[in-house]
Amino acid sequence: MPSVANTYEMLIQSVVDYAIFMLDLEGRVVSWNPGAERIKGYTADEILGEHFSRFYTEEERAAGIPKDALRIAEETGRFTTESWRVRKDGSRFWAMVVIDAIHVNGKLVGFAKITRDMTAQRNAYLAAIESERRFRLLVQSVTDYSIFMLSPEGYVTNWNAGAERIKGYTASEIIGQHFSRFYTAEDREAGVPWRALETAKREGRYEAEGWRVRKDGRRFWASVVVDGIYDNGELIGFAKITRDLTERREAQMELERSREQLLHSQKMEAIGQLTGGMAHDFNNLLTGITGSLEFMKTRLAQGRTADLDRYIMTARMAASRAAALTQRLLAFARRQTLDPKPTNANKLIGCMVEMVQRTVGPEIEVEPVLAVGLWPTLCDPSQLENAILNLCINARDAMPGGGRLTIETANTWLDERGARERDMQPGQYVSICVTDTGVGMPPDVLVRAFDPFFTTKPHGQGTGLGLSMVYGFTRQSGGQVRIYSEMGVGTTVRVYLPRHRGAAKEELDFQSELAEASLAESHKTVLVVDDEPSVRMLVTETLADLGHAVIEAADGPSGLKAVQSDAKIDLLITDVGLPGGVNGRQLADAARQMRPGLSVLFITGYAANAAISNGQLEPGMHILTKPFAMQMLASKISAILAENCDMSS
Repeated sequence: MPSVANTYEMLIQSVVDYAIFMLDLEGRVVSWNPGAERIKGYTADEILGEHFSRFYTEEERAAGIPKDALRIAEETGRFTTESWRVRKDGSRFWAMVVIDAIHVNGKLVGFAKITRDMTAQRNAYLAAIESERRFRLLVQSVTDYSIFMLSPEGYVTNWNAGAERIKGYTASEIIGQHFSRFYTAEDREAGVPWRALETAKREGRYEAEGWRVRKDGRRFWASVVVDGIYDNGELIGFAKITRDLTERREAQMELERSREQLLHSQKMEAIGQLTGGMAHDFNNLLTGITGSLEFMKTRLAQGRTADLDRYIMTARMAASRAAALTQRLLAFARRQTLDPKPTNANKLIGCMVEMVQRTVGPEIEVEPVLAVGLWPTLCDPSQLENAILNLCINARDAMPGGGRLTIETANTWLDERGARERDMQPGQYVSICVTDTGVGMPPDVLVRAFDPFFTTKPHGQGTGLGLSMVYGFTRQSGGQVRIYSEMGVGTTVRVYLPRHRGAAKEELDFQSELAEASLAESHKTVLVVDDEPSVRMLVTETLADLGHAVIEAADGPSGLKAVQSDAKIDLLITDVGLPGGVNGRQLADAARQMRPGLSVLFITGYAANAAISNGQLEPGMHILTKPFAMQMLASKISAILAENCDMSS
């Protein structure tokens, strides 16, 4: 059985997209992975023993940047930067660099360095800047749309040709005037223009349709969008777009969103692709690591190995932390595998209140306000619980001197206007609000609250993924999340989840289901299909300890051959992402056609929601997300086989 160190070494040596290598205390290279050779051009024989400063430009070497990087890593634990680096052939590339200080028993022994080639991404960013310049020129030439900018107080600061055509004012007549003059007298009296700016400032965008007034006094029916424009978190004004729909009520295609929203969307997609791809391999390897450690501990108790308990527990804790980070990344990317069930949010929150109170401490009063007759919602209850707990922890941190934390539920119906303002579909929703009486958020923090890795907490006390995880979970569940905050008053985070037309599942706690499941009868035959040898070995060991026979397959076609054979199979355990042209879902569907009623357990480390059809698993199908403890796997297998026995008896 490979050691933990060997397992990590195999992981590092398998990575080709990142240069990963170690440095001694003086900065000399002591290890070199294939990714480093691919990116920097040196083989291990050429670079081992050389100083890492040779990868820097002459200018940075002259400025002492390599030495400063090691000093900062030693003093703070980590050094990060983006800048030019040099390959063996002398060519330069734009690099993202992380240097971590490595300590053993509190003593600095060297550094771990990770480099990623970001040249293509940087070129794309520069292209985006050029696109923005061209976009401004395009705006000035547009005549079908009124496009102009407002100051934070609502005064016109520029004016395009479309605005002059639609509203009738020239730029010299209107710049410096308040935009409320375009509204009807009734709307001005009702305060509509000022509410529009407040909504755009608070939520980022205001959208509406209504009557507007031209220079000559005639009214026209307009579609209006007002976007808040921010620079480094500070509101600098608003962008306003008006389209005349008097003759053409059918809108063609909306103009591109504002620069802030476009960049935000691109950033969300880029990080989603990164995390979704990395999580597959990362979770597979984590399962092998945690499972191996668990079996090593078992063998230790049996007296069959040396005293490795301290190392086992250290590795398991590290693996658990990595797994928790992966799940948050996947939630943000909206690519985690969810297990949606009809859920009673009142019951879930009721079971959480005691845990929340212990978490936030006695200085904070936790008050649940649960609506009578609350509708059920279809979501992953464990992810909803995790989202609520994240919001409560944020609320706690916002009330360092104590306060009141309210968790409120309500049935909510959104008409077309209300749904459009929240970027949702009209309909019925269950809303869950977490409100604190804390310090509140300033506008520059509020506008970035859902940004990944953005946090106002000190270094090391927060990842900046909590609210991103809540955002990803609610959007993937068909809902929405909104934040309302006022400095010195407090913050409310409102989660909307679609109403489910049906009864809620009584048992929400998956762990309780496992605990109550009885062990299945021995001597069952289980087909295990996984392309990761370490995972396949661990699942096989678990089944053997339970007394079951195992048929192994390393890819989809091999698993399909086993299904087509005359062998008895009581349960199929398969990964979702399999090589060979037949994935786990296709294998399961084929197996259930040939063997009706065959139970299937998907064990998946891949982020995509491929194991679930239309948001739900079919009867007889189950799912377990990597990484998982072997005891959890054993309990799940026993519960499935026990359920099969009950159905056949």
